[in-house]
Amino acid sequence: MQGQHVRNAPSRRGMLKAAVLGAGAAVVAGAAHSALAADSPTGPTPGATGVRPMAFTHPGMLHVQADFDRMRSRVQAGTQPWLAGWNRLTANGHSSAGWAPRPTATIIRGGTGQNYPQLYNDIHAAYQNALRWKISGDAAHGNKARDILNAWSGTLTTVTGNADRFLAAGIYGYQFANAAEIMRGYSGFDLGRFQSMMRNVFYPLCDNFLVNHNDACITNYWANWDLCTMAAIMAIGILNDDQALFDRAVDYFHNGEGNGSLPHAVPFLHGANLAQWQESGRDQGHSIMGIGLMGTICEMAWNQGVDLYGADGNRFLKACEYVAQYNLGNDVPFTTYRWGSGQNCAQQQQTVVGAGGRGQVRPVWERVYHHYWGRRNLSTPNVAAIARANSPEGGGGDYGTTSGGFDDLGFGTLTHVRR
Repeated sequence: MQGQHVRNAPSRRGMLKAAVLGAGAAVVAGAAHSALAADSPTGPTPGATGVRPMAFTHPGMLHVQADFDRMRSRVQAGTQPWLAGWNRLTANGHSSAGWAPRPTATIIRGGTGQNYPQLYNDIHAAYQNALRWKISGDAAHGNKARDILNAWSGTLTTVTGNADRFLAAGIYGYQFANAAEIMRGYSGFDLGRFQSMMRNVFYPLCDNFLVNHNDACITNYWANWDLCTMAAIMAIGILNDDQALFDRAVDYFHNGEGNGSLPHAVPFLHGANLAQWQESGRDQGHSIMGIGLMGTICEMAWNQGVDLYGADGNRFLKACEYVAQYNLGNDVPFTTYRWGSGQNCAQQQQTVVGAGGRGQVRPVWERVYHHYWGRRNLSTPNVAAIARANSPEGGGGDYGTTSGGFDDLGFGTLTHVRR
C-alpha cells in the first residue's frame, strides 16, 4: 500500500459514530469458554455485553487447541477439504523444515535500503512450520519454527522506513505474534525474549500510528493502516497476557477516530444485506486485504471470548457480502465517499466503485465464511461463493513474491473450515 490515505467528512463520521453507539456497539463478550466451546457454532454469546474472561486462552489468536485437534483428525482421516488444505501447506516451500532464516537487526519498509521481504518470508516460514508441527507432530517442523522465532528475537532491534514502517509494524507484528503463540511452551523457544521484541520493537510504532496517524489528517490513511496496527496490538496483548493492550484494540474497533474502526471502515449500509467498504472506491486488492485484516481481529477476539463479528447487527458481514459480490463480477450500489487528505484535510471524493484488482485472489474468505455460516448459520451467499471459488486457500508464497501475497497468513481451508 502506498502512503495516500483517507477519511470522511467529520459531520458524517460523527453521525455514523452516534448511530453505531446508539445501536449498542459496546464491547461484546461471552462468558468464559473452553477451547472446545470456541469451536462450537456459538462460542461467545452473540450480542451479550460484558467483559473478556479474566484469563487469556492459550493458544488463543487465530487458532485455539480445538482447531488444531480438528485439523489433525481431519487430515489423518483424509477428509476433504482439510486434506486439500494440508496438501497446499506441505507443497509450499516456506513450510519446509530446511528453510534458512535471514534475521537482521534493522528492517526497512519504504524509502532507501528496503529489506522487509527478509522479514515477511521468515515469518510465514515460521507460521507454516508451526502449523505442520501442530498437525503432524513432526519435531523437525517444530524445531524449525522455534529456531526462526529465536533467531529474530535475538537479532531484530529496529523497524523503520518512511510511512510504510507503520504497515510493517502492524502486518508483520500480528503475524509474528501468531506464529509465536502456536509455539508457546515448545522446548527451547525463548518466549520471554520474543515477548520483549514484540513489546519494544513492534508495539511502539503501532501505538504511535493509532495516536498520531503520522501527523496527518485523521481521514488521510485508508482503513488497512489502522486495521493492521489494531491487529498487532491485540495480538501482542494476547501473547504478552497484557489486558490493557487487548482492551485498547477492542475499544478502537468500536470507537476509534481513524478509518479502521467499524463505523468508519464500513461507512454506508445498502439495504439489509450489503454495506460499502471504506476502500471500495479505491481498488479491490486493498478492499479484500481489509476483509482479511478485520476478519483477523474478529477471530482473535472471538477466541478470547469477545464477539466483534456480530457488532452493530453483523455490520462486518454486510461489508464482506458487498466486497465479495463485486469481486464475483456483480454490480453493487455505491454512495459517494468524501474525506480529508494530507495534513490540511484537503477534500477528496470517490463517486464510483474502484475496479482495479477486481477478482483478485487473496486467502481471506474461509475465515469469515466459516464464522458467519459455519458457527452462526447465517446466510452468506456471496461470501460462500467466493470462498468456494478460491478453495483450497494457500498462504505466503502461493500468491506471488511481493508483499501483497504475504498480507494474510492464509491456509483458511485447513485452519478455519468447521463443517
